[in-house]
Amino acid sequence: MIVNGKELEIKMNGRIYHCALDVTMDYIGGKWKSVVLWYLRNKTMRFGELRKQIPDITEKMLSMQLKQLEMDGIVKREVFPEVPPRVEYSLTKEGKGMLPMLEALAEWGRTKAKRDGVIQERKRVVKAKK
Repeated sequence: MIVNGKELEIKMNGRIYHCALDVTMDYIGGKWKSVVLWYLRNKTMRFGELRKQIPDITEKMLSMQLKQLEMDGIVKREVFPEVPPRVEYSLTKEGKGMLPMLEALAEWGRTKAKRDGVIQERKRVVKAKK
């Protein structure tokens, strides 16, 4: 990145980043991290609740993304000593700091969808009980 005519790089956590956006995308990039953060923006959720909100994500992928976001200090995982154990996920202070950026990205997506696509109610598939 060039700031005030100087070519700069960012050294952080053993990596070299070439611009600030590179840092941001390392934390929220990929298909699912920003979606997980979006659903945690207003409330604490359990794994199953998140899984229902994001039907196309596999349990393994959701688990991996939550672990990475927790390691990065963006999501907090709280285990309650109950039987069976209850685990809840919420945004940390650092995670909440990303909300204005996520809101801006979502607004851009809504505008693009309205202009070039169709916004419709999602049909939920009800699974038959055995």
